[in-house]
Amino acid sequence: MPVAPAWSRRRRQRGLSIVELMVGVAIGLFVVAAATMLVSMQLSDSRRLMLETQVQQDLRATADIITRELRRAGHWGKARDGVWYAGNAAEVRDNRYSAIKTVVDSAESTFPDGEGRDSVLFAYSRSGNESDENGTLDSAEELGFRLDGRVIQSRLGDAGWQALTDGNTLTVTEFTLTMNRQPLPLECPKPCPGPDDCRPSLEVRDITVFIKGQAANDAHVERSVRSRVRLRNDELIPGTCPE
Repeated sequence: MPVAPAWSRRRRQRGLSIVELMVGVAIGLFVVAAATMLVSMQLSDSRRLMLETQVQQDLRATADIITRELRRAGHWGKARDGVWYAGNAAEVRDNRYSAIKTVVDSAESTFPDGEGRDSVLFAYSRSGNESDENGTLDSAEELGFRLDGRVIQSRLGDAGWQALTDGNTLTVTEFTLTMNRQPLPLECPKPCPGPDDCRPSLEVRDITVFIKGQAANDAHVERSVRSRVRLRNDELIPGTCPE
């Protein structure tokens, strides 16, 4: 059997050439780069989704707290003393908790109908029952919400204004409260004299709360929430019913 020459055996036993090695390394680098980009995109999408969820949850929790507190505005333990009924005509008193105001340049002004504001002051009685009601508006019962810079603050009576949202995670860019009123006329025990309407009215009120914010570390992550709260305690507008 013929034996192959030594130079032929050496040629078959040689490894990869430098060109083949460089081509293999280049292909490997492309694969690693593609995998790195894919992982980076997935991590970025996951981070963005977490930020969006956090911003949305923070806005919704803030709106829930504001609407829950506003719903109680005007509560008075002795509300029946604010209306006329037989035997109580001389004892009719105003509800000291019914007013809802806004703060404009550190001065209080009446909340206009249908016009938005970025702050609100209100109150409600904290008395547990009618016997504990003192009939006066205490400082501990003065509450409110406002936008201070990029943070929504809550007024907690004697404790003053405190941050409701965390400025390190959420930047509030818009906070608007819009009042809507619907007066419902009541009847006088006697007809009104003359053409003018002397009847009192019961004012049904609701407030639309709108909050818009973005992630503190990423301005591209922006969300908003809107809620509408019906005030359970209607405001009585006294008339001039004839005696």
